[in-house]
Amino acid sequence: MATERNGAEGMSAVRRAWLRELGVERLWNLPGAVASAAPPAAPEPDASPAAQEEPMAPSPGPVPAPVAAGSERVESVAFVQEIPAQEIPVPAATPADPGQAWAALQDEVRDCMACGLCKGRTQTVFGTGSPKARWLLVGEAPGEQEDKQGAPFVGRSGKLLDSMLASIARSRQQDVFIANVIKCRPPGNRDPLPEEVARCSPYLMRQISLINPEMILVLGRFAAQTLLETDARIGSLRGKVHSLSVAGRPVPVVVSYHPAYLLRSPAEKVKAWQDLQLALSVGRARN
Repeated sequence: MATERNGAEGMSAVRRAWLRELGVERLWNLPGAVASAAPPAAPEPDASPAAQEEPMAPSPGPVPAPVAAGSERVESVAFVQEIPAQEIPVPAATPADPGQAWAALQDEVRDCMACGLCKGRTQTVFGTGSPKARWLLVGEAPGEQEDKQGAPFVGRSGKLLDSMLASIARSRQQDVFIANVIKCRPPGNRDPLPEEVARCSPYLMRQISLINPEMILVLGRFAAQTLLETDARIGSLRGKVHSLSVAGRPVPVVVSYHPAYLLRSPAEKVKAWQDLQLALSVGRARN
């Protein structure tokens, strides 16, 4: 720990706070959290904001090397596996002007009645952030507070996500756009049904096409399986660089845990930190 503290000398206040939480106290502690040793890690989950993940068997996939506290990069990216790109289609009816296309898509989402979820919603949750952001974050579906406020990742999980972004010098206001696969809240925060995904996920695909991000960070099992068109567990999807083809350009995709799961299993925040470092290393490699 002394080495970690010495390594933090001269770093920003945000980085020092991050190191303190990573190596000395807790990762991404929220106000009122008990500053005791982290509990034993739960089995790797299929994380979702509904907080109903089931334990999973150990992943047969490659496991990343541990990341030293305070490291500015992943210690080794030898484990990174490039996954063939998935193609994101561009709708033929998209207006030529990006601003008009974005506004038209917002209107479509706001007025959408394509599936039964529209009957129980307070409002749709289009997303938050800048449409010109370099990073896109993708979650599952709105929860109760998101439905009320019309924004993704609010409440305790939203505060945790903000802390995660701050630890890598990102913010939802300037550097990322945050969206969900599903734009309306499923009843009781249940997993969306296949027909609901079929009707709603094209909105996300159009958002991806219009933003054309440099990096996509996917949070949680459901979002990862939907976006990558796979039924693989989240444990086997982490530690790899997947790819989506956006407007003919491959965009790297990194998968991590949903903040709601990290709140319940704080020991897994170390793995989430590794995921953030992987995303940063891939982003730097592309610059």
